[in-house]
Amino acid sequence: MTAVRLRVPSPLRETCGGAHEVDVAVEGPATVGAVLDVLSGMHPALERRIRDEAGRVRVHVNLFVGPDNIRDLDDLATRVAPDAEVTVIAAVSGG
Repeated sequence: MTAVRLRVPSPLRETCGGAHEVDVAVEGPATVGAVLDVLSGMHPALERRIRDEAGRVRVHVNLFVGPDNIRDLDDLATRVAPDAEVTVIAAVSGG
């Protein structure tokens, strides 16, 4: 079992009861995709704001494992070490 802390940005906190962090426990190999799979059962609205219908990270969302953007690594297959932090950065725009 791998424990991962997911840091949630302010604009998405209403999807997880206002929490700024969500602890996710992943069984088996821990990847960003596995973290999001578990998250979908815990907070489905939050997971849907992170991934699209095809399961890809939405264009306006960036995920970081520690200081590294997963787009620069192995995307959803990026390995996550025990007690790692995954940070969600969602673009905020307005007009």
